[in-house]
Amino acid sequence: MSDTHNHFIKTPRQLITVVVLSFLVPVVIIVLLVKYVTGTKLEMVGTAAMTPEAIAERLRPIGTVAFAEAGGARALQSGEAVYKLACSACHDTGAANSPKIGDNAAWSARLKQGYDTLVKHAVEGFKGMPPKGGNADLDPLEVARAVVYMANRSGGNLKEPEAPAAKK
Repeated sequence: MSDTHNHFIKTPRQLITVVVLSFLVPVVIIVLLVKYVTGTKLEMVGTAAMTPEAIAERLRPIGTVAFAEAGGARALQSGEAVYKLACSACHDTGAANSPKIGDNAAWSARLKQGYDTLVKHAVEGFKGMPPKGGNADLDPLEVARAVVYMANRSGGNLKEPEAPAAKK
C-alpha cells in the first residue's frame, strides 16, 4: 500500500487560496441574498431619505379635524335631494307599509288628508315612520319639500313651499 494521497491541493499557495475562498464566497453569497430579499437600497445620511421633503412626508399627520362655523344659515336642500337622502329607503321599497313613490292608489287617500296633515306626519312621525324620516338634522321646510316631491310623483299636484325671507 502506498501512503500517497491524491489531493487537489499540492502546494501551500493552493491551500491559502482554498481557505480564503471558503470564507469569502459564502460571505459574498449571503450579502447578495440579503440585498435580493430586502430589495431596498441601503441609504446613508445625506441621501434622499434625509431630504426635508422626505422627512416632512414621514411626519405628515394622518388626518385633520375641521370645525364647522356656527351661526351661518345653511342652504336648504331640494325635495328630491331630501327624498334620496332620507325617504327613499322606505318609499322605494314599501318597507314598514309605507306607500311607494309613484303608486297613485296608495297615495290618493293620503293626499285627501291635505298638505298640512302630510307634512305634520312627516315632521313628527306617524305609525312606523320616524320623525323627519329618521334624519333629525333636516329642517321642517326640507321635509315639506320632500313630501311635495313624493306626492307630486304619485298623482298629487302640490305647490312646493318657499323658503322664508332672510331676517335682517
